Amino acid sequence: MPMERITFPGHDGVMLAARLDLPDGPVLATALFAHCFTCSKDIPAARRIAARLAGMGIAVLRFDFTGLGHSEGEFANTSFSSNVQDLVAASRYLESRDMPPALLIGHSLGGAAVLKAAKRIPSRKAVVTIGAPFDPEHVTRNFADALPQILHDGEAEVTIGGRPFPITRRFVEDIAASELAPAIAGLKAALLVLHAPLDDIVGIENASEIFRAARHPKSFVTLDDTDHLVSRASDAEYAADVIAAWLTRYVDLTPPAPPPGAPEGIVRVTEADPEGFLQDVQSGPDHHLLADEPVSYGGTNRGLTPYGLLAAGLGACTSMTIRMYARRKGWPLTGVSVDVSHDKVHAQDAESGSGTKIDQFHRVIDLTGDLDEDQRARLLSVADKCPVHRTLEMGAGVVTRLRSG
Repeated sequence: MPMERITFPGHDGVMLAARLDLPDGPVLATALFAHCFTCSKDIPAARRIAARLAGMGIAVLRFDFTGLGHSEGEFANTSFSSNVQDLVAASRYLESRDMPPALLIGHSLGGAAVLKAAKRIPSRKAVVTIGAPFDPEHVTRNFADALPQILHDGEAEVTIGGRPFPITRRFVEDIAASELAPAIAGLKAALLVLHAPLDDIVGIENASEIFRAARHPKSFVTLDDTDHLVSRASDAEYAADVIAAWLTRYVDLTPPAPPPGAPEGIVRVTEADPEGFLQDVQSGPDHHLLADEPVSYGGTNRGLTPYGLLAAGLGACTSMTIRMYARRKGWPLTGVSVDVSHDKVHAQDAESGSGTKIDQFHRVIDLTGDLDEDQRARLLSVADKCPVHRTLEMGAGVVTRLRSG
């Protein structure tokens, strides 16, 4: 997916560093992502969720809050309120590009920030929180031992995630005064709460409080044994899939008409795991699946293999063709199933580099219903007329080019 590195002015005019993940095709909607406390825009969960949404046609802006990551400014001069203001500034930047954010996503304290900022972002239609605290002051548990020194001296250096950060009295007092319940009650947007029951940084009770404070439409999905940072690739993938499936009910992702010569639109395949073979397969905004290789060939076995997808296309087309014919004839066909197998393993075939082998698909069709033998024989012959079957038998040309730029 294309990605722009950009900067825009934050709440106090300093430049904030951001990445804008863009779809390969038209932008159907825009999302704004807020990272966790002392994290950055580039944590694995943010990257995976942004990539998944971009595959659906959604542009995603993820940025570093003031004083963090690649953004300018001093962290010591920031507060929870300044994070909220940075989010509003990010929204205004997107509006200036005619890309007002319809979706707001916040991780941990970033989740609390998007809940607080939402009312100031008029384009919002849906909000997602991941491991977010109901009370922003919860974050002070990360440096509870230093609180007396912070309140007495006005500032102290604390270690969070193995890195030193200056925490000021202003930050502590600001976050103590922040209250989310009224903001959640007045959200006026669909809300999805994602939280792990075993989260040892922000307890699951926070998700319950957020959910109870919100009005419908609202949804609550647990992330099982996911850690607070959603650091495992499989957990980030799951969270991305949940967000993607939920979002379509609340944000219009109607694509433009397909280009001439491509009546079914474009199927876009994007690498999801550079370390293995996992692929995102997206057909328009509504249809997504994964392609992969077995573990024995270096994959993670989380999706059909390329030949498996080809076999699925043949089986589906066969079943549909039989059903259309029986429906037209008025025959009592009550069910169709098609077993398809392929006699070559994709990885072995790709490694061999040989074009001498002949691919052979084995197809076993099961027809149920009160059909006589002539009807069964006719439906079997109809199976050979399915368009995918004919394409495989006759062959097809593939024209390939590199995208300019």
